[in-house]
Amino acid sequence: MDSDRWARTAGLLRARLVRRIMDAGTLRDPAWRAAFERVPRHVFVPYYYRPYPGGRGWDRLAADDPDPRRRARWLAGAYEDIPLVTRVREGALVSSSSQPSLMAAMLEALEMREGQTVLEIGTGTGYNAALLAHRLGGSAVTTVDLDEEITAAARDHLAAVGFAPGPDGRGRVTVLTGDGALGCHERAPFDRIMATCELASVPEAWLRQCRPGGMVLAPIADGLAALRVTDATHAEGRFLSTPAYFVALRGPGAPPHPAPAPVRGDERARATHVPPAVLDDDAFRFVLALAAGELEISWAFGGRGAAITAPDGSTVRAQRDGTVLVAGPRDLWAVVEDSYRLWRRERFARRERFGVTVSGSRQWAWLDAPDGPNVWPLR
Repeated sequence: MDSDRWARTAGLLRARLVRRIMDAGTLRDPAWRAAFERVPRHVFVPYYYRPYPGGRGWDRLAADDPDPRRRARWLAGAYEDIPLVTRVREGALVSSSSQPSLMAAMLEALEMREGQTVLEIGTGTGYNAALLAHRLGGSAVTTVDLDEEITAAARDHLAAVGFAPGPDGRGRVTVLTGDGALGCHERAPFDRIMATCELASVPEAWLRQCRPGGMVLAPIADGLAALRVTDATHAEGRFLSTPAYFVALRGPGAPPHPAPAPVRGDERARATHVPPAVLDDDAFRFVLALAAGELEISWAFGGRGAAITAPDGSTVRAQRDGTVLVAGPRDLWAVVEDSYRLWRRERFARRERFGVTVSGSRQWAWLDAPDGPNVWPLR
């Protein structure tokens, strides 16, 4: 495929992607629509990985593949409305390019206007930073990632679409390598801080670096909390309606993450009336994540049983015969049961009824009201 035909194909695929996002009702702001129309996603994903069936490793699709059919698959995949795995180490996902429709929802939720500045936590490929730069100008955008390999690649991608230093660039995006939990004190204050990585709670440094009246948009418990900042120690807001799944925040400021559940010698058996299949319900898992924190959930028995692990070493194995085996310092299944009762009692409460409050050293999630009966401390 010659370069002109390649460019035309990429343009058609990009236009189709934008139409799909618009048809879903997500991309309403003309300024963000223009950003998605102009910024080429394929430049930011010169290669990505798709899992082989049955979890037998990863298939790498790339722009430089010698097979023209695989190159065509790579280009088409770059403009699908799906997340793309872009970094894999020792078989584990390290970084990805987020689903474009989710990115559009997050960008619109920021309620930004020209002249404002933004700090992005989790640079990834640099695609989101480029969309921000198209709207605000490159000098208004700062993005931070822990991995030097990731930030170096993002700088190259941003330079390729014009957001590089020099008279021919459209304004330099500042790409920094560091611990995202610490933010970027040198370029603060910001009008908006957005994270594209999963958090257990809001890092204290972010509120200090956000202007009063600004916003922190943070993925917490597989949801997106949009918090209005009052001052350096106070913020509050509700979750958006959309689910959000991101790679977890890494670095010294990040909390520990659970590992897959092992078989324990101290397991205690008891019966349950809560079906393990409820763990496959996205809305319920959101409630459970608020109550229990980050969990590792895996399936067994054809999806009729499950194994759960928490960072503190607590585990549970819910078996298909209605028996659960719990071990460790917490009875995780008791948390599942309590969350299930609340969820049923509240008529399967949706994400928009939940919120987050930060007040000094305390942070908590809540249902309906910050001072109501249903609150959960964030860890």
